[in-house]
Amino acid sequence: MANLSSLTHPRQSDASLTALEGEGPEPALDRIKGATPVAVIDIGSNSVRLVVYEQLSRAPTQLFNEKALCGLGRGVSASGRLADESVEMALKSIRRFAALNRQMGVGRVDVLATAAVRDAENGAEFIEEVERLTGAETTVLTGREEARLSALGIISGIRNADGICGDLGGGSLELVEVSGTEMGSGETFPLGGLSLEDASDGDRGKAEKIASKALGNSKVLSRGKRRPFYAIGGTWRSLARLHMQQTGYPLRVMHHYAIEAQEALEFCRMIAKHDVESLDSIEAISKSRRQLLPMGAVVLAEIIETMKPSRIVMSALGLREGHLFDLLDIGKRAEDPLLVAAEEFSILRSRSPRHSFELAEWTDGVFSALKIDEAAEEVRLRKAACMLADIGWRAHPEYRGLQSLNMIANAGLIGIDHPGRAFLALTVYYRHEGIGSESTSPRLRELASPRLIERARLLGGTIRVAHMISAAMPGVIQQTRVEMREEQLTLVLPPDLGPLAGDRVMRRLRALAKLSGHDAAIAIEH
Repeated sequence: MANLSSLTHPRQSDASLTALEGEGPEPALDRIKGATPVAVIDIGSNSVRLVVYEQLSRAPTQLFNEKALCGLGRGVSASGRLADESVEMALKSIRRFAALNRQMGVGRVDVLATAAVRDAENGAEFIEEVERLTGAETTVLTGREEARLSALGIISGIRNADGICGDLGGGSLELVEVSGTEMGSGETFPLGGLSLEDASDGDRGKAEKIASKALGNSKVLSRGKRRPFYAIGGTWRSLARLHMQQTGYPLRVMHHYAIEAQEALEFCRMIAKHDVESLDSIEAISKSRRQLLPMGAVVLAEIIETMKPSRIVMSALGLREGHLFDLLDIGKRAEDPLLVAAEEFSILRSRSPRHSFELAEWTDGVFSALKIDEAAEEVRLRKAACMLADIGWRAHPEYRGLQSLNMIANAGLIGIDHPGRAFLALTVYYRHEGIGSESTSPRLRELASPRLIERARLLGGTIRVAHMISAAMPGVIQQTRVEMREEQLTLVLPPDLGPLAGDRVMRRLRALAKLSGHDAAIAIEH
């Protein structure tokens, strides 16, 4: 057996080995070339969190994420001060975060502080020490600024959002209306989990009355009837995770997880009435998060009662990602985050990223020949699927379909809902396993409409034909075309590519044509 100390990564240079010995961080080979990490330290009323992103991008990818539940907001409403024990825990965590940032070669560190720090008498003293440890200026956000950044998080991560977003922290709740890329003015309420627990002395009945009275005066919620409510915050994510577990939901992706309003209301009422530790599947929630679940459920239930939304949509993006989106120039903001992320996947994992782009263009012609009518959303999903089509090629051939499906279904994609995820995952699954395969999860197929499943088969079949011609190499398929000739789906190859017209290509072309009720043919001509 080889001595592990003698092994090096393929293609490692002397320079990279020197970096491993301590002269600087070495980026992994599956990182975006030239990307400079950006870090956000978020000092909240319940948690203090470090998130390091690969780069400032329209589709930010997390390199590192760590939180410490320090409870800075606990008792602030009564004492007016951050508790010494909480401050000590927070500063210890921030000292570690600063060391991690140096270790990861972070180029920019932004420190944001929210309700607990801005409300506490000793907040300025605490911030002074934070700035000494991080070497970065700390921005203490007002309630309205929190609401604005949370709204930007929704705008950046949910395509064509149109409703009310709410960010529940430990100290406060921020509400703001969003519509497309526009947002209204924000409101802030002292209804964070820790604040509400303190104000109600832990009495859930009293907490309901406090929340009901405060939210009854919300002008923002009054504009949300029959529109989605976008929920942000760790406590609400924990509620949604518990709901996923109890219902056997096929994905564990929090972003864009949607629950119908009435179902969410009944679930929240149940959580608020029972002992947390007795709840079914409570082991899915970390013990540190369980304590505030009832308060989060109380607030969400009162929001539903007051607003009368159509559904609750969870967002994994909030204040931090809204802050990053705020830093982008207008051109970058206008980019499609799904296509940006799919392109990065292709660059990092495909045999040829250029082939992925060619494939996206080539399928335009195939769908045109088949007279497939596509909405704008379906076009962008098709192009994203083409860029993801080859990311599982390094897996064993028998597992490429399943591995690709799992990778895509659970990827950190934004700008896409769960039916769209199912479409992308199924398309690439069919591309590997064949368009007649039904061995994948029936629950995953339930997430997609019959129309999307049909389109996934068509696109998967189209990609199967393309890859049999090109072997995933660039510069090939754009020399070919697909046409409909006398009810025959015809693949046209130039003479120099004529030898590619084998039996396997014909079988795949016939399978694709059969989906639309046509015969198939191959023609060799200029």
